[in-house]
Amino acid sequence: MIRITSETKITVEDCTDMTIDCKDKIFEHMINTLFFYMNKKVSFQACYDLRHHLWEDGGITTGMYLKELIKDKNYARYGTSIIPMDDALVLCCVDISRAYCEIDIKIKDTEEGFETFLLTEFVGGLCRSLSVTVHLKQLSGYSGHHIIEACFKSLGLSLQQAIKDSSTVFSTKGVL
Repeated sequence: MIRITSETKITVEDCTDMTIDCKDKIFEHMINTLFFYMNKKVSFQACYDLRHHLWEDGGITTGMYLKELIKDKNYARYGTSIIPMDDALVLCCVDISRAYCEIDIKIKDTEEGFETFLLTEFVGGLCRSLSVTVHLKQLSGYSGHHIIEACFKSLGLSLQQAIKDSSTVFSTKGVL
């Protein structure tokens, strides 16, 4: 999957070893965390002008990659996880059916690079391009690093559950 705009060029592809290169160490760490907890090995390459664009377009491209992965398949649709990371405790619930994003995160102790708005841009982009509802809720914590990393871990585990093959279409309508 490749997305090219006047602001970014991002490629996400399956590979045998995780390879992430985008010149933003925090974003690289979060993308590695997301795909590790999804149990997916990918090559994620990005060039960008602003970090805001990297995080937003990174979410969009990740959503496009996942949408292609589940195309024409029955999948579990739902996923939920609660992840502790030191002081942080984060709940994530996903429903792959339509785009909606609810993030309830309140960071008390900030650390450079771990800003809530970047998380919001990534998850918002993912929601729009995958057509997924994501609820991220901080249950406890104060460290921005721990809270945001727990969000990516929890999102990864929840997505891993939701994209699993299923013999049933999980909808009373019979289609998603």
